[in-house]
Amino acid sequence: MTLTASAPVLGGPLVVVSGTNTVAPASGSNPAWSGVARQDAAAGESVVVVTRGGVQHLVTSGTVTAADRVTAASGGRVATGTTNVVGTALSTGVDGVQVLVILDR
Repeated sequence: MTLTASAPVLGGPLVVVSGTNTVAPASGSNPAWSGVARQDAAAGESVVVVTRGGVQHLVTSGTVTAADRVTAASGGRVATGTTNVVGTALSTGVDGVQVLVILDR
């Protein structure tokens, strides 16, 4: 689905709906995450958002280990957590590294 970025979207982050047909990077353990941005976009530019399931590359906030349950973190990253879970990590990475995540929805 193609939407408009209301804030800069960099590095394929988790995004949340930020207005009518707009998205921004998720922040914190947000239960309202909407999907994963597929490319970088400046505010006002179009961005393709994957909205359902599959395996996605997501950047970590802190260390994430394969099989960890992950949640949204600042800047649309993912962190190990059990509240508002996004999915399950398939790979391991330290802060700032992409890991593979099976999305729960």
